Amino acid sequence: MYKALFAALLATGLIAAPLPQLAPFAAAQTAAPAKTEAKTEAKPKKAPSAGQTAMRERQKKCGAEWKAAKAAGKIEKGQKWPQYWSACNKRLKAAN
Repeated sequence: MYKALFAALLATGLIAAPLPQLAPFAAAQTAAPAKTEAKTEAKPKKAPSAGQTAMRERQKKCGAEWKAAKAAGKIEKGQKWPQYWSACNKRLKAAN
């Protein structure tokens, strides 16, 4: 009996609860992505700087060396890409 009474009171409370507070929140959620999409489309991408371009070239060269050395089994045991990249990057910077 108490369960039925509690369920009836709960249902009445939920039906009578004011929902206008949720409506502006839902409208704001649907409107926000449209604004952010417009901003990202209007913003042109900057060209990479000379330093960024040089770093990318060094990373590609080191990546090719890493793959070749790994396939040949010349990588030291336990050495991972970050350690290899650090050493290779220093070597290539010194060569220029």
